[in-house]
Amino acid sequence: MSNAPVTRKHASSLRGGSLPKWSPWAIAAGAVIVAVGLGLGAGLDSKVQWGLIAALLFVLGTYVVAARVEGRRQAKDRVATSLVWVCFIVAVVPLVSLVWETVKRGVKVFDPHFLSHSMGVVADTDTGGGIYHAIIGTLEQVGIASLIAVPIGVLTAIYLVEYGRGKLAKAVTFFVDVMTGIPSIVAGLFILSFWILILDMGYSGFAGAMALSILMMPVVVRSTEEMLKLVPNELREASLALGIPKWRTILKVVLPTSIGGITTGVMLAVARITGETAPVLLLVWGTGFINNNPFDGPQASLPLYIYQQYAAGTSASVDRAWAAALALILFVMILNMGARAVARWKAPKAGR
Repeated sequence: MSNAPVTRKHASSLRGGSLPKWSPWAIAAGAVIVAVGLGLGAGLDSKVQWGLIAALLFVLGTYVVAARVEGRRQAKDRVATSLVWVCFIVAVVPLVSLVWETVKRGVKVFDPHFLSHSMGVVADTDTGGGIYHAIIGTLEQVGIASLIAVPIGVLTAIYLVEYGRGKLAKAVTFFVDVMTGIPSIVAGLFILSFWILILDMGYSGFAGAMALSILMMPVVVRSTEEMLKLVPNELREASLALGIPKWRTILKVVLPTSIGGITTGVMLAVARITGETAPVLLLVWGTGFINNNPFDGPQASLPLYIYQQYAAGTSASVDRAWAAALALILFVMILNMGARAVARWKAPKAGR
């Protein structure tokens, strides 16, 4: 038997071919060129159709080239990677397009005057006016809804993860799942029938906040529950082994460990209710004047303002609607940035 060492020439012959690093970019460029040619030849005017054709050609081209050079096994791996990239682009392109369109149309009237004035003495068909009254309404309604939903949602999640056993926990889990799929109009109708029609409390920002809290609660429960489940049981056991009560373990160990994820879940819930229009339209009623009291009288909000201005149909009202949409996006963005900063500040520091 020969024990001769394997030379570099022999070793290179044992390895299969490999595509260069720039090959995905070359395949993507070729797919785009071919898609544009097919689109122009077939008379397709939609750029979306061109993009879908290019994505399909990119995946097929990746498989064909990789199978010829690297073999079918490696080709399947490259196809999976290319599908991930295609799905990512398909998800990002509409988002970028939406933000770009909102910024492009919203900046026309988005200025300090627009942010500091209301529509009290301006008709929806006229120029001028602003969203100051809608900003106040949105802040108060979302704030009250968060004050109601966040403590209840977090405490419910703590019960389900740390204490929940038996039929009661199963019933709570079932109703949380049911509430997750409740349409916003149903929550608005419930508060309308109970708070306004039965109790005769009248339209107000607080009524809208109660409906928004119903929509917010299951999102907070589910996200908090998943974050609490990610906390290692070893941390709980170590704390309990030192004689620390369970409630204090939850307060000092479990919650600080998962505070980042909980905060993110709360912000997702806030982002959901911030753009709701149906409950506000039913319960808050809307007004063009400034109402700083959420417990008395109709009140405006940004989603309702956008709906009303766009429904007016004039160029001035449509510009105001786009500017209000831009303000709503910035509002949610600022909330998310603030929540991330708080979560990073409150998160437990990693040891050295």
